[in-house]
Amino acid sequence: MIPLLPEATARRTVPRTSRRTGRPSVRRPAIVAALCAAALAVTGLTAAAPPGRDTGRAAAALPYQDPSLPVPQRVADLLGRMTLDDKLGQMTQIEKDALVPQSDLATYRIGSVLSGGDSTVSPNNAQTWADTYDSLQRTALATPLGIPVIYGIDAVHGHNAVRGATLFPHNIGLGATRDPALVQRIGRAVAEEVAGTGIDWSFAPCLCVARNDRWGRTYESFGETPELPTAMTSFITGMQGSALGGDPASVLATAKHYIGDGGTTGGVDQGNTQISEAELRAVHLPPFQKAVERGVGSVMLSYSSWNGVRSHAHKYLVTDVLKGELGFTGFVVSDWAAVDQLDGQTGFTGAEIATAVNAGVDMVMVPHDYRKFLSLLRGEVSAGRVAMARIDDANRRILTKKFQLGLFERPLTDRSYTATVGSAAHRALAREAVRASQVLLKNDGGILPLPKTGRLFVAGKSADDIGNQSGGWTVGWQGRSGPVTEGTTILQGIRGAVADPSRVTYDRYGNGIDGSYTAAVAVVGETPYAEMRGDRPDGMGLDQEDLQTLSRLRASGVPVVVVLVSGRPLDIAAQLPDWRALLAAWLPGTEGGGVADVLFGDHAPTGKLPMTWMRSASQQPVNDGDGKSPLFPYGYGLTYGTGPGPDPDPDPDPVPVKACTATHKLVNSWPGGHQAEVTVKNTGTSPVTGWTVDWELGGATVTSLWNGTHTVADGRITVRNTSSNGSLAAGAGTSFGYTANGSAGTPVPRCTPA
Repeated sequence: MIPLLPEATARRTVPRTSRRTGRPSVRRPAIVAALCAAALAVTGLTAAAPPGRDTGRAAAALPYQDPSLPVPQRVADLLGRMTLDDKLGQMTQIEKDALVPQSDLATYRIGSVLSGGDSTVSPNNAQTWADTYDSLQRTALATPLGIPVIYGIDAVHGHNAVRGATLFPHNIGLGATRDPALVQRIGRAVAEEVAGTGIDWSFAPCLCVARNDRWGRTYESFGETPELPTAMTSFITGMQGSALGGDPASVLATAKHYIGDGGTTGGVDQGNTQISEAELRAVHLPPFQKAVERGVGSVMLSYSSWNGVRSHAHKYLVTDVLKGELGFTGFVVSDWAAVDQLDGQTGFTGAEIATAVNAGVDMVMVPHDYRKFLSLLRGEVSAGRVAMARIDDANRRILTKKFQLGLFERPLTDRSYTATVGSAAHRALAREAVRASQVLLKNDGGILPLPKTGRLFVAGKSADDIGNQSGGWTVGWQGRSGPVTEGTTILQGIRGAVADPSRVTYDRYGNGIDGSYTAAVAVVGETPYAEMRGDRPDGMGLDQEDLQTLSRLRASGVPVVVVLVSGRPLDIAAQLPDWRALLAAWLPGTEGGGVADVLFGDHAPTGKLPMTWMRSASQQPVNDGDGKSPLFPYGYGLTYGTGPGPDPDPDPDPVPVKACTATHKLVNSWPGGHQAEVTVKNTGTSPVTGWTVDWELGGATVTSLWNGTHTVADGRITVRNTSSNGSLAAGAGTSFGYTANGSAGTPVPRCTPA
């Protein structure tokens, strides 16, 4: 074990600074490096010379410790000083709770620590998280080369492992906002809260394109078409800043899960995505391509397979496409124990590790048996089955991000951000996001917005439950019902919105309602779940408690307004006729007041469906443009119509003109095929209610098309709008995309308005 010197007696040599503030903090003295070397001699690991040992210069004089030098030069200098054990340690990520004793972090040169979904601290608050981070970081800095760790966590809808943090709507709700600028602001807020606990790496955003709502991770998707997740990569810019490390609260973002996890057959988690390469490129690749363009620092691979080959073993997809074709320069991290799954057996093997690393995995999320992992990886390198060039490439990618983040200069928590965790400003932003995510699906007779002076009856298991409305990945991997964290429930939001809270009656099960109420608000839906446990291979409807509650409300004769709290569309067509209104609230997080903002008309609903809403579960998978007849189409969403109307007597009288244009753009090409996007714009002065675009294919054959329906005759393709994108106001536009075999040529599409 490596002894740690008490802070009170540690000598101060070259000052180090607290991460992101520049404030001085304690640097381990030179004696720690000597103690490390002695301990390593006992363990049999090879120690590099401590900084400055062979020249006598101060440690900061070494090139890799000089922040004025270019990052590539610093990386090259450090890489040249590292032993094989140093390098293998950098490629290893371990669960915090598996680190026993903590000194193993230095002994085994571990490069990264994470907290899994159920890993926490006690007491669970921002201060304890920051203290824990700093303790681990000081241990890492005590190694001869003083390479800091990078700490990862799943901050997927806010800093959701920390009790009291601001929890934003899950991605499905953010997709409904159709607002990339809002999502970028959320990314910035999450980064501040994460930085306030010391952590410098978040496993977000999820850029999956969910194509089957039975999948238990559907709520982690921004939407079912590639355009929505692609647009919402703005979250990456919010989290990292315009340049990694250039922002005071820059946190490394992760594009996950590469690739195709939302397209598995049957929506089975960790399943097999059985589609052509053309469809994989058209549907699932675009969000990752955009993430790379935005400079995302890391990419996490998917547990799933593509046509029977697991992503963690797929060199073509990881090395050739991601790193080669897309030009990704960050590092690739495995998912939790995913490398251990490659042979279908429990326990690491050297062959599994070699396969993953050679496929392009740079850092392995072990997460527990790090000693065995390192021994096996060392054996594969020694035997020549993993080349040193591959080890150096992985280290170069990892170290580059550590330098860019400023971890070598500012390794400790910036405590000025600790107070932002759960701050009023972040909660206000979350409330804004909640109201923007609400999708009004039914409003018979204009029952919404509700009057603030009415007498209301509120029921349902999710009306007064912060855990239910926050969903999975909330202070625990699977989440749970109940008061798991601080926030405002939907019931509290309703009571806060009305003129007299005493006129709001609540009973979870709907007992005690009579005909004297203005309306009954039923807050029903799913209870928390996450991956694996969230799959719904059978029915997708409401549970018996919800159905019985709704039955009691309906029997009273009071108009029923349903607020659906769920991580995906549910099978509710049979019950819908009994409801006067239906509001899809998704999983709003901690700020239930945003739901009330819409219910009472302080803000009109503006959300649009990010997923096609099934008519029945038997339709799954159901997606835009597939020819099926859904209950509500992709992009559907009502509002209250509170905006100003047109001038009743314009002068001079306009002459309405209908006209539209179509512009063809080549998005991607590969040997034997291509992907293109066509933008349709209403260039007239009158709204159009539909459009048709046609052009000569020039010998190409269309293999898939989205956001439109098409026919081909005599070598000419005709594309018609779907029910969700046919209506275009003057000056408005929309787009559709397709993949095809053959050359794109130079199409000249013609647009005809309806």
